[in-house]
Amino acid sequence: MVVGAQTQAVDTLVIGSGPGGYVAAIRAAELGQKVAIVEKNQIGGVCLNVGCIPSKALIGVGHAYHAATHDTPFGLTVDDPELDWQKAQSWKQNEVVNTLTTGVKMLLKKHQVEIYKGEARFADDKVVNVMTDDSSTLLEFNHAILATGSRPVEIPGFTFEGRIIDSTAALSLPEIPEALTIIGGGVIGSELAGVYSNLGTKVTIIEGLPQILNGFDKEMIQPVLSHFENNQVKIVTNAQAKSSQQDDDGVTVTYEVDGESATVKSDYVLVSVGRRPNTDEIGLNATDVKLTDRGLVVVNDQQQTTAPHIYAIGDIVAGPALAHKASFEAKVAAAAISGQDITNDAIAMPSVAYTDPELATVGETLMSIKDKNLDAKVSKFPFAANGRAITMHQTDGFIRLITDKETDILLGAQIVGPNASDLINEMSLAIENGLRAEDISLTIHPHPTLGEAIMDTAELADGLPIHI
Repeated sequence: MVVGAQTQAVDTLVIGSGPGGYVAAIRAAELGQKVAIVEKNQIGGVCLNVGCIPSKALIGVGHAYHAATHDTPFGLTVDDPELDWQKAQSWKQNEVVNTLTTGVKMLLKKHQVEIYKGEARFADDKVVNVMTDDSSTLLEFNHAILATGSRPVEIPGFTFEGRIIDSTAALSLPEIPEALTIIGGGVIGSELAGVYSNLGTKVTIIEGLPQILNGFDKEMIQPVLSHFENNQVKIVTNAQAKSSQQDDDGVTVTYEVDGESATVKSDYVLVSVGRRPNTDEIGLNATDVKLTDRGLVVVNDQQQTTAPHIYAIGDIVAGPALAHKASFEAKVAAAAISGQDITNDAIAMPSVAYTDPELATVGETLMSIKDKNLDAKVSKFPFAANGRAITMHQTDGFIRLITDKETDILLGAQIVGPNASDLINEMSLAIENGLRAEDISLTIHPHPTLGEAIMDTAELADGLPIHI
């Protein structure tokens, strides 16, 4: 125990207020629990403040600027468009981020969730010490939900300082860089490459694997590669970043490909090679909570840890580091604490990359059906045959359905193209509920819409296509 620290009792203690933590707190309160939440930085966590939300705001800015600076086939031209970068940053922060974080604070207050600002550290299995610069509070809890999220990984020779930045800093640059080097071509790196290349930045991506966006297959990423090529984005694959050298004019990266060394100089270097779970500085060694070799918390199908009254969700447990995964697990944990007979039995976990065009996938993929030796049928419908996509001048991409050959049940779906992030929801619902392709093809879709292409793909899977 901490000498002189106040001790307060809480029913359910949530550590972290991101899309896992705040959802857990609200749901637990709705189920009758007395809830307190601890946050060391900003309410809303990484996602709302320096991740998912502000990055999508800048993606929107990039799209608008790119559209204004490129001629359209339908005759619209804009003379000498200018972007006020400071105003764009202010809009992102004040009208987007602050609106949402204020909303979360109001929801927590509405549900009488007590907020403790400070850094949480376990004293033992039942007590957490919440520390600030000048105070310490001991919280004795009956149940706890760990939702501490993750942080960017640093690599040797690229410490986050000066012109070497992480994704948080990349969202708040003081100016639009003339040149930007991105180490790591995953979802975050590729999305930010899209933002700045659309704004006119000369972007270089250095990726250690044979392709960028490794979570998506080669056919899916081809339209993204074409867009990057049109924006003069240089992509170097099978490459290893070795060292960096900063000066007043920029930063030079030395990298190696096939044993050959090369360099690239830019205004900033964004290191985006992955994230690590925030489990190493919260005192879990003082508890019975077990971790894996990677620092992930071991949980069962109710998000319960090896300390039965402590639960864990989000980036600190196994599975993809996705905000919507964290929110779903939050609801499971809160319900389990309330004694409900509930488990995390989700089948469909969608994943999205907000690139140009957008990529979305859920369920089985071309690779997984091959690895599992599934007897599946693959049906693909191009957006080039969709009336709404043509009117939007966004015909790159396709919808792909993977169905079981014997039962016609939908096993997986991939979407490349306009609004893929929204369209994937119908596919997730269908997979989660075991629907067949015929269930989709017999559902009336409004015309003309992008969603109509889902019906067209289902008809193709049924062997009765109309528009292809």
